[in-house]
Amino acid sequence: MNQQLLAKTFVELADNLVTDFDLIDFLRLLTDRCVGLLDASAAGVLLADRDGALHVMAASDEQARLLELFQLQNDEGPCLECFHTGAPVLVPDLSAETLQWPRFAVAAQRSGFTAVQALPMRLRDEVVGALNLFHAEPGPIEPAGTLIAQALADVATISLLQQRSTRRSTVLNEQLQAALNSRVLIEQAKGKLAERQGIDMEQAFTALRGYARSHNLRLSDLARAFIDGSEPLPGLAA
Repeated sequence: MNQQLLAKTFVELADNLVTDFDLIDFLRLLTDRCVGLLDASAAGVLLADRDGALHVMAASDEQARLLELFQLQNDEGPCLECFHTGAPVLVPDLSAETLQWPRFAVAAQRSGFTAVQALPMRLRDEVVGALNLFHAEPGPIEPAGTLIAQALADVATISLLQQRSTRRSTVLNEQLQAALNSRVLIEQAKGKLAERQGIDMEQAFTALRGYARSHNLRLSDLARAFIDGSEPLPGLAA
């Protein structure tokens, strides 16, 4: 494991405690680093809105995003169980779980994933979502890697719950709702850019994210400008 990258990741996640951060980009960083640091093929994050309904907020690639959506649409899967119980769910071989999650097990294997780790994003009794790691090969899940993944999830959760006041829940709900609205804009922008440039959705997201970072823009603001054409975006909107 790259110890230097691991240390940098913890610093980046914790640094959001004191800065106004872009939640979508923050969670995408979490999923990307989980894939880069741990023995995982893909990763995704589910977060609950103010009504307790789960939403896909970030994924390291399009296959993981679609599989997370599949769980929500079919109300079935280890990631949902993790959120509802607040406990980790480790599935070293999905082929053995066809009775518990029949539709999810088949869909995951069709997507190239044969094992799953679902880790709660929680602080004491408050569960805000789940961090999910997908593996292409079945087999025992390394305990040390699970501990690191849970630690990353814990730091991310603390960042989400950074408002330590009596209004913390209200602030978090407002923040998550804003992020959900941003997610819709970003998905629309991805589709428009993918069609315009003849690229896939993952390449479109990478292009949008890179442009936003290099021009010091929030992803949601860039997505809105790209969709409505309200601002010139040289190098992107051509």
